[in-house]
Amino acid sequence: MTAMTVRLRGITGTEACVGWAGGHTIVVDRPEGKAGGEGLGFNGGQILALAIGGCLCNDLYYVAHETGVRLASVAVDVTVTFEGSPLLATRALVHVAVEVEDPSVDVAAVIAHAQAISAVANSLIRGVPVSFIADHNVHA
Repeated sequence: MTAMTVRLRGITGTEACVGWAGGHTIVVDRPEGKAGGEGLGFNGGQILALAIGGCLCNDLYYVAHETGVRLASVAVDVTVTFEGSPLLATRALVHVAVEVEDPSVDVAAVIAHAQAISAVANSLIRGVPVSFIADHNVHA
């Protein structure tokens, strides 16, 4: 079993948060003018799409390394559709384009293998449970 923890904290003087894991950071905010947002970073929906696409990109490279395939280019576009109130992600459409250096390589097989092992997409497809623990008036 592998567990990963990220942390997010409010950025003083804004209504945005900074999130981090190890030495990597990301700013999370709402679009400018929306519920106090200043557009300082990605919103949650964008981060969800980035997680889906970023995981698949990494998996394409994992598969390439495992199979000795050299990738010439990787392009992944993710569109997440939200509906209802509260807004819920109802669909994620992932468009994948991969070019390989060796034209004899079965590119469709490389993509299919990456999709099969993609942790984020497969977790969402299977319905990952989410639990909340709320601490009140606790200072970080």
